[in-house]
Amino acid sequence: MRWLRRLLGGGRVQLDLGRQQALLRDVQQRYGAHARIRFPEQVEAVAELLDGDDGLVVAAGIVSQVADEAHADLQAQAQEIHRRTGRRLLVHRRNYRPLWKEAGPALRWPLFALPSGFHPYAQVAAAVAVVGSRASRLDRVTDPSPLVTRVFEVLDLTTAGWEYGRVRVDTDAAALADRLISSAAQVLAAMDDPPRLPPPVRELMRRNNTLDVHDPTSPRAVGRINLGARMREQLLA
Repeated sequence: MRWLRRLLGGGRVQLDLGRQQALLRDVQQRYGAHARIRFPEQVEAVAELLDGDDGLVVAAGIVSQVADEAHADLQAQAQEIHRRTGRRLLVHRRNYRPLWKEAGPALRWPLFALPSGFHPYAQVAAAVAVVGSRASRLDRVTDPSPLVTRVFEVLDLTTAGWEYGRVRVDTDAAALADRLISSAAQVLAAMDDPPRLPPPVRELMRRNNTLDVHDPTSPRAVGRINLGARMREQLLA
């Protein structure tokens, strides 16, 4: 594995755990749903804050933490549904779509209520952008393979939320999806042996459904997004 060889050999980089912890606290406390600036401005500010290799480590950690927290939340929801109704739901991280198809109305989309407080349209979108823009350096600080798996997992959760979880497709939601797709493509391109595209991505790539994208503050449609076409354009290049 190239990332491990670089960490152990001449590609070693100097990382500062203290700085990483300070960056993480700053990102958690200053940004999110409570911040008084628009989500696009938060994304720009957080991405600028997460500079250098330490920032890249923090960004990768945010993506992984969000995926882990969302999975734990869905497992807890499935267990609660089983307790109340006797209905058993399977929660598979590689493909959440069957879960949402079966139980969508009974499920709460987890990305709006993460224990960490990270917001999908603020810290998460910024972390994803950082991971993609510096994909060529990922193998110097971490293993990119599980990270790109987590990027795809958050993408799966995002698109399933639109289709089955009553999540409104506004410009912030569309920007998150677009960043997830482009960043996944950038990480895959930087890898020696990239993994296969996961099932939910392959399923969506076979479609040409176009969705209205709304203004965050009104019901007005301001554009459209075709996820399948966007994924084919980025992930099959």
